[in-house]
Amino acid sequence: MSKSTSSMLEDNFQFSLGPPNSGFSLFLAERTKKVHFIRHAEGFHNVETTKQGTNECLHHAPGQGAREHPLWDSRLTDKGIAQAKALKEHLAHRPSGGRSFTAFDLVVVSPLTRTLETAQHIFGPARKPGLPAFLCEGAVQPPRNLVREECRERWGQYVCDGRRPIREIAPEFPNFDFSELEYDDDLFYTEDEREPLEHTRARAVQFLEWLKKRPEKCIAVVTHSPFLRHLFMQFGADKSAEDKDTLQRLAGNCELRSVVMCSHGVKDSTTLKALTPTSAQSTVTMAPTAGVANAPP
Repeated sequence: MSKSTSSMLEDNFQFSLGPPNSGFSLFLAERTKKVHFIRHAEGFHNVETTKQGTNECLHHAPGQGAREHPLWDSRLTDKGIAQAKALKEHLAHRPSGGRSFTAFDLVVVSPLTRTLETAQHIFGPARKPGLPAFLCEGAVQPPRNLVREECRERWGQYVCDGRRPIREIAPEFPNFDFSELEYDDDLFYTEDEREPLEHTRARAVQFLEWLKKRPEKCIAVVTHSPFLRHLFMQFGADKSAEDKDTLQRLAGNCELRSVVMCSHGVKDSTTLKALTPTSAQSTVTMAPTAGVANAPP
């Protein structure tokens, strides 16, 4: 099985039992859930940065607002749409949970257009918000597609990493649930500086804390490569070199990376605060990471 589709069962959420050198962990099954992280498919900004060999093309010109740039909130290319449809086909024949296909209880999506388009092409029509699963037609119940700001790309400076107002985005994606977003306009994006790395890392762990509190057991998250890198770099320090590389390396377009997340039960009563542009409230103490500051979007 390829690295991009293999499940990584050790991600530093587990607590070790037995001898320190046992090489495995034990945890209660009811405290686990499987999370399938998916990077968005190819966007026009990916094509342009590959062509130019630099991210400079993602900066707005002097005197030009970032929102006026043609790559603002970049969309998928035709190749990207094909990548998403190919992953849809792969999941339709990927055994999981005793079934011949992989089904999801919930799909969580970044509010940027390229991630919304990726989710739309992979998972098809979403379940209407508020509609119970038992009223859905067909043998396979469509998942709920929930849009969350916490899993968006590291914002600022690069025009592709800002988003349009939700009032413009929502009509393009019927049945996607935007109800948990706090802001219509993009109040997070800053034109001339990137979101601080410490904030991105804390925001990523805060997102895991939110996932941990969800009742669903099999969740897909459609997000971005640098966001995933800043998340995964905080875990896996005590794993084999191969597993660590598989977990922490930059994800390719429309790559699927699956993990099993385990809650230790010691922070279940933690109240999560709403994400704001200036602070990400994480309850996890994180070691500093390096080498990912200039990862491509």
